[in-house]
Amino acid sequence: MEPGPNTTIASALCDAWSAVERVLSGNLGAVLGITYSEYRLLAAIAQDLDTGASRVDIAQRVGLTPSAVTRAIRPLTSIGLVESVSHPRDARKSIAKLTTAGVELFNNATDVVQDVTDQMNRATPAASEHRETLLAMLHELSQV
Repeated sequence: MEPGPNTTIASALCDAWSAVERVLSGNLGAVLGITYSEYRLLAAIAQDLDTGASRVDIAQRVGLTPSAVTRAIRPLTSIGLVESVSHPRDARKSIAKLTTAGVELFNNATDVVQDVTDQMNRATPAASEHRETLLAMLHELSQV
């Protein structure tokens, strides 16, 4: 039985994402020793650089559950990139903040991600030509 066109689209999206993540993680790992998933966590925390971010906020930004975020942040905490501080109004909650080393690594990683995505953009002229349409379609699919 042949897969339908929607299944083919879903498979192509998964294949494309796997390729993008593999290239980004490979470059980030070689240069800075982190994966793209870890970069995304750092980026989610960096959105609230001064105040820190709750696990719920981070989870919403990266598409994980709060408990998965807690597990994913643990290694970043143990290597000194993220610190956990008490929530100012609720002692049961904690806030994740980037340390000074975390901010520095995040900034360096952002440069690596920008360089790699610029290279990917040059290597994919059709995607580059239709960037706005592609972004709109991907955004629409992400809302399902």
